[in-house]
Amino acid sequence: MAFVVTEPCIKCKYTDCVDVCPVACFHEGETMLTIDPDECIDCGVCVDECPVSAIFSEDEVPEKWKEYVELNAKYSKEWPSIEEGKDPLDSAEDYKEKENKRDEFSPNPGGEG
Repeated sequence: MAFVVTEPCIKCKYTDCVDVCPVACFHEGETMLTIDPDECIDCGVCVDECPVSAIFSEDEVPEKWKEYVELNAKYSKEWPSIEEGKDPLDSAEDYKEKENKRDEFSPNPGGEG
């Protein structure tokens, strides 16, 4: 069972999780990260590292964020892999406590910047 990045990551994109991941399962979008369920080894070390508590085991994703299971599976195949941490988005401080950020999601890939 893989882990899933959910809505709290949107417009924050902290990469503390990437720094501790023993495999290359994180992928970077413009506004959030995803986890490739085929690459995730279900170790869970990323969960406690996320400053916005956005990562859940697939079977523990809150009902209101269930769509992120499929979203991670889809976009992890389209977005580039991220294997080293970097600074969060400039909007992170303003958005880390915000709820209902789904409309801020971008399907565009992330990358350098």
